[in-house]
Amino acid sequence: MKSLAILGSTGSIGVSTLEIVAAHPERFRVTALTAGHNVTLLEQQIRTFRPEMVAVFDVVDAGRLRDNLGADAPRILSGRDGLIACAAQSGAQLVVSAIVGAAGLEPTLAAIEAGIDVALANKETLVAAGEVVMREVVRRGIHLFPVDSEHSAIFQSLAGHRKDDVRRLILTASGGPFRDLSAAELERATPDDALSHPNWSMGRKISIDSATMMNKGLEVIEAHWLFDLSPEKIAVHVHPESIVHSMVEYVDGAVIAQLGIPDMKTPIALALSWPERLPLDLPPLDLCQLGRLHFSEPDQERFPCLALAYRALRTGGTAPAVLNAANEVAVEAFLDYRLGFTSIARVIAAVLDRHVPTPADSLTEVLAADAGARVSARNLIKSASGGIR
Repeated sequence: MKSLAILGSTGSIGVSTLEIVAAHPERFRVTALTAGHNVTLLEQQIRTFRPEMVAVFDVVDAGRLRDNLGADAPRILSGRDGLIACAAQSGAQLVVSAIVGAAGLEPTLAAIEAGIDVALANKETLVAAGEVVMREVVRRGIHLFPVDSEHSAIFQSLAGHRKDDVRRLILTASGGPFRDLSAAELERATPDDALSHPNWSMGRKISIDSATMMNKGLEVIEAHWLFDLSPEKIAVHVHPESIVHSMVEYVDGAVIAQLGIPDMKTPIALALSWPERLPLDLPPLDLCQLGRLHFSEPDQERFPCLALAYRALRTGGTAPAVLNAANEVAVEAFLDYRLGFTSIARVIAAVLDRHVPTPADSLTEVLAADAGARVSARNLIKSASGGIR
């Protein structure tokens, strides 16, 4: 039986992970859960899965949990130290890293430094600190299993093949809810519009990233670190059906792809059970009924966030951490109706323009760059003189 710590258990990935655990109680047990502020759902999860350790962001929420659970309460922690303890000290054999945003970086790295395998759904960890993280993965000899459907597809399509034979990786993108809108229509897009993804059920931040195509840009950077390939060997194709989750093109012209219905339980289950596959109660893929699959080049003029991500990756050093931090601040402002949709990219570009990249050799340097970028982005959003509307 494999023991799991699930970081971000009340988000969409965390909930799906626990559904898989519930369907296979003979295979998994939960030793730790962490969550943000959804204490009501977390309390239900604690009562169902009986973890030994729990962490929430806020000390008040921790106290509320203790009061509600009474004598049945596990060890309940809070804040950054609580997240790190759950990641590294719960006795888990696999940590599922599903905290959204840069907040997932430190606990994920703590798990790796403790020699624990990680199922990575938090792409920001590798975007912000890929060099630091991958150095520790190699040094500790742990497995880092990708959970993003695109990287899971690449992982599967590379299995049994030589890296030297790879011509390029092709990450597929649904194109999000705005793929057919004009530039003028994008200017008027609202958070409610952007949260209506046509294929995937995702959290608010990731849904906005999908709408701007920053999600795909972050995945390009993540793929660079996971598979050790240059930006020139990582392409993006818009694929509205979300059936081909990604592909690997080899030097002889062969293209190997992983297909499936758009449901995150498939890549999650693979990360939990690799090299085995778990039976899942999902509908089969019916290609005959589907009929056709479509692919096209992404429009980087209408969706400049993808180009900004490639720019940050090629610049290297702290630039990707700055890109990620500025994006998180801009997306939050958009969701709060303080920033227009197309201004998300403008804020990110302006922050990158102002940043002087330095080597990202340590977590300290990465966190400093992250903090500075957040201040810069907030100032741009607040100040009319910043030219951001």
